[in-house]
Amino acid sequence: MRVTPSICTFCGVGCGIGLRVEEGWVIGVEPQPGHPVSQGQLCAKGWSSSFAVDPGNRLTTPLIKEHGRFRPASWDEALQRVADEFGAALQALGPQGVGVISCARATNEDNYAAQKFARAVLGTHNVDHCARICHSPSVAGLARTLGSGAMSNSIADIDLAEVILVIGADVTENHAMIGARMLRAQARGAKLIVVDPRKTRLARLADLHLQLRLGSNIALLNGLLQIILANGWENRAFLAARCEDIEPLRRHLAGVTVEQTSAQTGIAAADLERVAYLFSHAKTAFTAYGMGITQFQSGTNNVIAVSNLVLACGQIGRPGTGINPLRGQNNVQGACDMGCLPNVYPGYQAVSDPAVRAKFAAAWGRPQSDQSGLTSLGMTKAALAGELRALMIMGEEPVLTDPDQNHVASALAALDFLVVVELTLTETARMADVVLPAVAFSEKHGTFTNCERRVQRIRPAIAPPGTARGDWQILAELATRLGCRGLDWADAEAVFDEMAQLTPSFSAMTYAGLDLHQGLQWPCNAANPQGSPVLHVEAFPIGRARLLPVSQVEPDELPDAEYPFAFTTHRLHFHYGGGSMTRKSPLLERETPAALLFMHPEDGIALGLRDQQAVGVRSRRGYLETRVHLTDDVPRGTLAMPYHFREAPCNRLTNGAQDPVSKMPELKACAVAVVPLAVGVAPRAQAGAWQESAHASL
Repeated sequence: MRVTPSICTFCGVGCGIGLRVEEGWVIGVEPQPGHPVSQGQLCAKGWSSSFAVDPGNRLTTPLIKEHGRFRPASWDEALQRVADEFGAALQALGPQGVGVISCARATNEDNYAAQKFARAVLGTHNVDHCARICHSPSVAGLARTLGSGAMSNSIADIDLAEVILVIGADVTENHAMIGARMLRAQARGAKLIVVDPRKTRLARLADLHLQLRLGSNIALLNGLLQIILANGWENRAFLAARCEDIEPLRRHLAGVTVEQTSAQTGIAAADLERVAYLFSHAKTAFTAYGMGITQFQSGTNNVIAVSNLVLACGQIGRPGTGINPLRGQNNVQGACDMGCLPNVYPGYQAVSDPAVRAKFAAAWGRPQSDQSGLTSLGMTKAALAGELRALMIMGEEPVLTDPDQNHVASALAALDFLVVVELTLTETARMADVVLPAVAFSEKHGTFTNCERRVQRIRPAIAPPGTARGDWQILAELATRLGCRGLDWADAEAVFDEMAQLTPSFSAMTYAGLDLHQGLQWPCNAANPQGSPVLHVEAFPIGRARLLPVSQVEPDELPDAEYPFAFTTHRLHFHYGGGSMTRKSPLLERETPAALLFMHPEDGIALGLRDQQAVGVRSRRGYLETRVHLTDDVPRGTLAMPYHFREAPCNRLTNGAQDPVSKMPELKACAVAVVPLAVGVAPRAQAGAWQESAHASL
């Protein structure tokens, strides 16, 4: 047996793992001792990584759909089909008629290649990935207030915090190693404050749990800040030295009272005052937040409200402090860094800047479009309108994870051509015209970037199954067939080196340097050759930070007589994303084998429900059946459901209303009705429109 060092491919924590290999198989996983992030520990998902890459249901050869059924094909035939179809779409509609959706689970090298393929080969900025529906408001909001949308501090800074404020993040479930670190800090004396409408495990263990009404984030954050300002608890020296004028924000909040905030949020006035005091008086306060802040139509303003609170108290730019968005997928930070967004090149260099476009045009030898690109949801809309003909989806599962799934399925069906690059035949892959088999993280060289901006190496431990190929290699071959040889790299390191040469914040990074330091945190450049554990120490990228007035915005859809419950989505400790990896593990599947609807016991009594009884759940967009779990984890009137289960796809219910700035859909709030099914009746697995219209057999 041999052990190959690698990085866990689940959440954005970036834990160090060793892949145990015997006779060409990954037979197990072990933690990396002394790893700077995970410190020799792993969560349940990390320990089960070997199941995620098991070849049991992996794709091993390209597939082409004919007459509604897939047949195996050679790489030559499949790639030529893709090249021909994209060529036809370009000829018919031009670069705006094609698009690429990249992958937050793929390497930085694969994501760099994906956006270069879109821009240098297809000539379009229509490139996006799942950050659109997780942390695009972080990028947009913090860019406005600080100039950078990434986590400002390191995970290790939790150890230095006197106060830890967690807003809208179920940390022990979704980022278990960070949650464990927070609990250890609490045991040493740090005050742990959790803001969440659900009683999560971390909330039950916290010193203070602010169980706010779903969607009242800005009201809460404005109320806390007004208490601080009214009492003179703000950090005046920091505001004078590092921030623009706070007076417009002070005037904006002048009429806010503790009583109003309490009424809007459902939180007792005494708890509001205590949290305001603790946060403003702490020497070091570490603020972390998740998708309970971002996945609203007010997502960007929610993030700005967090930033206002942190800046007013001077809790940034020092170890133990900071604004720290917790990234959901293993390389969602990296996919953003690599420019898999319609408005930025790698390193967040703006597409709208003519000098930046000229820089990349010169480097790539291809002219760069000045026409704005479409977001992933914009591509959905364009497909339905007949304005997008051909789409490549690389490792993403929008049929399960995007809002209003029937709408998404209809858009994919409306395309002239869909190609999916995947490990397994996912629900999205079943809708494709061509499916190309990809290699897993255990089978290739590359890098991932975790939520603290740490870029880390992965290495091949085993050979890929069948004829599966790496993403950047697939894109290089397609580029050649479309008349561009600019993606002909010798290896993954060459891809990384090209990216670093064009990206100032990565300019001093090399594979050798990453190996030497167990990863490096960007910016890593001539001024910071060993990386930057803490951002904004002396200045912000925009100079002085901005405090921007924002107001409470209610969710787009509130409960009413027809749909009386507020509905939100969440994740479970033992599963991840669409379940394509974790549900291959019998250990994880045993812990949570089926979807559940979380409901307060008093709501259950009012509906005459028993625990585990089957129910139907309906919104204005769709219907599904599942079992109800009666628990006080949720307050009365609010229901919650995980989105890992294809047989009960809760995103069939969710709302596509969007944040006007980031285009984030409001996945965290909509209105639903619940109908009890007869006792003893099992919930029906929900065959989707995509399954009915695009059923595939091999």
